[in-house]
Amino acid sequence: MNKEKIRHLISQMTLEEKAGLCSGADFWSTKGVERLGIPAVSVSDGPHGLRKQSGEADHLGLNESIRAVCFPAGCAVAASFDRELAKTLGETLGEECQAEDISTILGPAMNIKRSPLCGRNFEYYSEDPLLSAELGAAYVKGVQSKNVGTSPKHFMANNQEYHRMTSDSRMDERTMREIYLASFEGMVKQARPWTIMNSYNKLNGTYLCENKEILTDILRKEWGFDGYVMTDWGAMNNRVEALQAGCNLEMPSSGGATDAEIAAAVREGTLSEELLDDSCEELLNIMFRYVENRDPSARLDLEKDHETARRIAEECIVLLKNEEQLLPLSPKTKTAFIGKYAAAPRYQGGGSSHINSFRVESALEQAENFADVVYAQGYDDAADVTDEALLSEAVEAAKHAKAAVIFAGLPDDFESEGYDRKHLRMPDCQNRLIEAVAEVQPNVAVVLHNGAPVEMPWLSKVKAVLEVYLGGQAVGSAAANVLYGKVNPGGRLPETFPLRLQDTPCFLTYGGENDRFEYREGVFAGYRYYTSKEMPVLFPFGYGLSYTTFDYQNLHVEKDSIKESEGLKVTVDVTNKGDRAGKEVVQLYVSPKDSKAIRPVRELRGFEKIELQPGETKTVSFTLDSRAFSYWNTEIHDWYAESGDYEIQIGKSAHEILLREAVHVESEKAIPKTFHLNSTLGEILADPKGKMIMEQAMGGAMGAGAAEMAKSADKDDAINAEMMAAMMEAMPLRQLLSFVPGVTKESLEQLVAALNA
Repeated sequence: MNKEKIRHLISQMTLEEKAGLCSGADFWSTKGVERLGIPAVSVSDGPHGLRKQSGEADHLGLNESIRAVCFPAGCAVAASFDRELAKTLGETLGEECQAEDISTILGPAMNIKRSPLCGRNFEYYSEDPLLSAELGAAYVKGVQSKNVGTSPKHFMANNQEYHRMTSDSRMDERTMREIYLASFEGMVKQARPWTIMNSYNKLNGTYLCENKEILTDILRKEWGFDGYVMTDWGAMNNRVEALQAGCNLEMPSSGGATDAEIAAAVREGTLSEELLDDSCEELLNIMFRYVENRDPSARLDLEKDHETARRIAEECIVLLKNEEQLLPLSPKTKTAFIGKYAAAPRYQGGGSSHINSFRVESALEQAENFADVVYAQGYDDAADVTDEALLSEAVEAAKHAKAAVIFAGLPDDFESEGYDRKHLRMPDCQNRLIEAVAEVQPNVAVVLHNGAPVEMPWLSKVKAVLEVYLGGQAVGSAAANVLYGKVNPGGRLPETFPLRLQDTPCFLTYGGENDRFEYREGVFAGYRYYTSKEMPVLFPFGYGLSYTTFDYQNLHVEKDSIKESEGLKVTVDVTNKGDRAGKEVVQLYVSPKDSKAIRPVRELRGFEKIELQPGETKTVSFTLDSRAFSYWNTEIHDWYAESGDYEIQIGKSAHEILLREAVHVESEKAIPKTFHLNSTLGEILADPKGKMIMEQAMGGAMGAGAAEMAKSADKDDAINAEMMAAMMEAMPLRQLLSFVPGVTKESLEQLVAALNA
């Protein structure tokens, strides 16, 4: 429906009907507005499967949800580093939504993984905003290619579950722009999502539903978002202020309470009816966009989509360790599959994203079809207590096999929406099981089912580790295919696995006090912190092994000096040196040299996943724009590519850089500079204009003063040349009155005026 018709429709609505439309009550049914032909549309919890309720039961409940396909969670999808894979997931979900008459799926979840303790990290993509934005954009494009809306969430700074409905995320402007907003920015600009879901929490004292700077000034005016904003469920605080800030829709319905508040505010003149009309227009535009593009021929093919879920899961698995090439296993090797998750995998997280899966495949049932395996349960994850009988059975099975694969990880009650983890440990009963099996069996591989990093006290005692994350309902068959080499693992870690919780950047402040969460680590989130401190980690961001090997050569930077607006083309050759096909994630980092700003030692500025046959070489190309060299400058409130030298780095992870090339970047954006009597000589002389004026105005006097001070230094053993230079560089203008003959306050004020002219 075009804008004119929508505006005409709004003109026919009563004030109460418009208020009801924006408050959720009439979003779920046509009650109250059916006379106008406003469609009833439904949304589904996401982001990795459908949560459609089969009746008018509580839409937050699971029991009424349809049987559906559970795809890999965000933590797993991000490990693919594969835009096309994320797009395929989106396309599949979009088709399912059309088949089930769902107008919008609530996802993807795109909050930054600030700490591995966040209970909802299993839904989120990464600690890096570029990876999050790129995969989020691909997912959104995929879903919306099927004329179904998305609702990327939770916008923004919902980086903990503890007191998420009342917490206040406190961060400075630069941290917000470079890390937490950046995760959403690229996605919004590339993919133009139909809707956005704001988070529960406050940002710097203002609830996100009422934050005009975020919802209107940045999201709409700066980024060009033209859909509607809805609250997370129950995230509304003040309905009228939220509407004025740019929050269109309250979810769920307030039962009419906030409808009345909106109508009363319009009548009292404290809320513009024109603003209310604009909000209704944004809502109706999206609702009719779906209705007018319905695909009545769409059908839900659960088996077909299950196979898609398996293929996606295979691409997300990360090989973390493989000593003596224990993996892949031979089907003829008698292998003990140990652990409850071998037979009943943990494949999804708890909370609103929980899918009523129509089918779940285990690694055990898949492997039994083609390999020599025996099974022992090993533990029960209902409680963290060692069952001695199960432990003994597992040890015996391992003794009489040629290899053992232990399936372990985090139980449902260790990570979930609604609460945060308290530590990074796996259950003690699982750690003890791994240790006990490793004592009797030298060939041990561990398969991990978890949504976030864990400690691995047994790492040195096992030969192989496979991270399968929460890989969806087909994770079992995907894991078996990787274990036996039917699939070559190509996943990479989208987050750092630290050695200890105490090593994490926000360890001292995570959890906050009095519901204030201070982001004092600033832009040093995730690998930006560990690499800048040269701190050892368990496994770094971007890390992952393969059953083949890759060689990098011929890093070529198009120019060795550029103006920031020119852009820079970078190429590198990658060769598969092994005897089987494999996929590699080529990672490009940019490292500023001698920056005047405090910046991470390197930041991910590009990545590409490629597939290579044995002996094959491919040239991977990247094009870097000014943003790749920029940081957020709080003086100009904009991105700023500082003039200076940078290093283009190609790495296998954030900690392993293979190739480097230098480039000089010339900034084309001026930073306004205001000088005053407390400006230092070093600060003034570092500015080309300032240096010229300073030398013209005070050259002789400065020379005489410097000579007099040097003469004093020669007579005083307590003063050396280095100290003298440092004192001169740090000396404020006002101190020239004391140290330079002939300088007056009037002359200094004239100098300041000239500097600022």
